[in-house]
Amino acid sequence: MKNLSTSGGLLAAVAILATVCAGVLAQDKKASETHTIVTAAELKWVPIISGWQIAVVSGDPDKEGEPFTIRFHGEDGAHVPPHWHPSDENITVLQGAFLVGVGEKYDEQQLKPMNVGSYMTMPKQMRHFARAQGETVIQAHGIGPFKVNWVNPAEVTPRAAAKK
Repeated sequence: MKNLSTSGGLLAAVAILATVCAGVLAQDKKASETHTIVTAAELKWVPIISGWQIAVVSGDPDKEGEPFTIRFHGEDGAHVPPHWHPSDENITVLQGAFLVGVGEKYDEQQLKPMNVGSYMTMPKQMRHFARAQGETVIQAHGIGPFKVNWVNPAEVTPRAAAKK
């Protein structure tokens, strides 16, 4: 009989502990799930290479293991030389057209158009290149760190050099 009442007390304690833990976890979850809106006017665009700018929408693309969302703005005709990333790259076209090709050499004949609303996943380490057709805005998301490794760094024109 004593074992039964001890078991009942233990079950009641476990039930109370589970309820308290669930409440604490729910509070932590609510605190981390804040509603965030970022307007286009709030984005801070930074030149990266000739004809291209970048803006961080959310997260920190430099931080290991952190989700991020960034945007790229390309001028009409702006090229992105062949490069690769150490993690998957997920792209959605928001404005204009983004033409993408795969390979270690830039080849206009290999470019495939992605129009507004198109989505692409570029597997990690796959060499690729691109060009903006019209004023183009693309959004990329993934898990950091986001790094660009140029196949031939000599092909990359810095933003300042292109303006001279």
